[in-house]
Amino acid sequence: MDIRDKLILALAAQLRAERDTRQALADAVRGGLGREVMVAILEDPVPAITQIDLLAADAVADSSPSRFRAA
Repeated sequence: MDIRDKLILALAAQLRAERDTRQALADAVRGGLGREVMVAILEDPVPAITQIDLLAADAVADSSPSRFRAA
């Protein structure tokens, strides 16, 4: 597995984690947020994705073999 494959897998895992976090937050809001939930949400370190990160991922995707490109 080359570096591009690893990057794609890492980005996919991060996207899944962010979706899971968003769903958990939505469930918590619908169910009423307790103090413990609010503290956990506020203290959870979430890495920020910057425009530079997105541009770097696009550059890797553009240089990858055609098997990674959308049809």
